[in-house]
Amino acid sequence: MRRTLFLMSFGIGAMMLAAQQSHAQGSSCAEHSTVVERLAERYGEIRQTIDLARDNSVVEVFASMDTGSWTITVTRPGGQTCLAAAGQAYQYLNEPLANLDNDT
Repeated sequence: MRRTLFLMSFGIGAMMLAAQQSHAQGSSCAEHSTVVERLAERYGEIRQTIDLARDNSVVEVFASMDTGSWTITVTRPGGQTCLAAAGQAYQYLNEPLANLDNDT
């Protein structure tokens, strides 16, 4: 259940971030390799998930298991990688998916 809620909130967040991406491009965007390198060097964050949004943007979550810091990035096709959100208290959950069948 928590995983489902997390995925739903992540999807909603990704949609909001995609809408704001043009505003964010001016100040928090760079080449993908540069962003990945800086997140690793400065915050100890490594990629935890990678997803493809409906508009073919790549959404990635980077996090540090040591500090709990996390960053969400969005990369549009052929474009730069932009920081979309960041925070603290990242937790890795390996929970089974909820049974969505109504037969039970």
